[in-house]
Amino acid sequence: MSAPLARRLGAADAVTVGLAAMVGAGVFSVFGPAAAAAGAGLLPALALAALIAYCNATSTLRLALRYPTSGGAYVFGRERLGPLWGNLAGWCFLLGKTASCAAMALTVGQYLWPSYARPVAVAAVLGLTALNYFGVQRGARLARVVVTIVLVSLVGLAVLALTTGSPQAERLVPHSPTGVLTAAALLFFAFAGYARIATLGEEVTDPRRTLTRAVPLALGIALAVYALLAVAALATVGAAGLAASPAPLRTVLEATPLREHGWLIAILGAVAALGSLLALVLGVSRTALAMARDGNLPRWLAAVHPKHRVPHHAELVVGVIAASAAAALELRQAIGLSSFGVLLYYAVANAAAWTLEPEFRPPRWIPIAGLVGCVLLAGVLIWGGGAW
Repeated sequence: MSAPLARRLGAADAVTVGLAAMVGAGVFSVFGPAAAAAGAGLLPALALAALIAYCNATSTLRLALRYPTSGGAYVFGRERLGPLWGNLAGWCFLLGKTASCAAMALTVGQYLWPSYARPVAVAAVLGLTALNYFGVQRGARLARVVVTIVLVSLVGLAVLALTTGSPQAERLVPHSPTGVLTAAALLFFAFAGYARIATLGEEVTDPRRTLTRAVPLALGIALAVYALLAVAALATVGAAGLAASPAPLRTVLEATPLREHGWLIAILGAVAALGSLLALVLGVSRTALAMARDGNLPRWLAAVHPKHRVPHHAELVVGVIAASAAAALELRQAIGLSSFGVLLYYAVANAAAWTLEPEFRPPRWIPIAGLVGCVLLAGVLIWGGGAW
């Protein structure tokens, strides 16, 4: 039996890890398709997405305290609801996060070289897959440096736009309720990663107290930054301007006195997207490894490289599929497909959390709201055709 991990992380550390997982490339790409769906209803949609993310994160946290092992809702669904639901969660995770890989790669392309966004996206996926194959991973310190730079830069951009940008005379009329719900489903993509906090149970002091505080605090900080940025974007570019731009934050910067320095936001967006893409490829390949070991995917995918000690077959397959998706999908389609898969994944997590024993179970309204919200937003993406 392996030795337990050292309990050295406090609440601030848990919040930082959560922010590093959340505040990445999503915000650099999702405002465009969300504004196209919701118009001036972008802010209510953002609040709804954050509420559902909070419910999902809380349910996942309580499940992780009950089952302190890797696998997320794939394990939780299997243990609480049965193999069918666990497998559904696993397949939805693979679908959603592979689409996320494509979306992150396309974000790299749109910010670095818009005219050749697809080739850049494919190259980014294949390049990071090659790095992962040889065991190269992003360290926790680098993740914290990246999230600090991204947070400071996003707040700085919002303040710059609000204080020096040219206000839009656009009439701020929200689109239909369906449009707002569609935007909330798409904006859910920008909060992806919050469940990373739930995996720290073995490394934090007083896990239940620390993590139950860290989840709402991390989500609250992310929501505040996103809301400030959304207000600034609507005020200076307008919903129509955001909807028309494949790189919305670059468009916001172009409405300020720093319009000649678009390369700054291009580099920032590309770095954030590459960091998120690296973490995603790692996560998807490890879930594929776990499912292959359980016999739910071909056993060939469970192979571990004898020298580099990585699931090299799973990483290669994930890389090829993600690169193919980046070559075939539009950015909005990739975001919609990602949100759809991840929403269903967390629907299973909320249903599992409802069945927990009283000492682990969250307040009853949380898994109910999370389950209903996830199913509703996933349904809107399909029935409303909002994602594609």
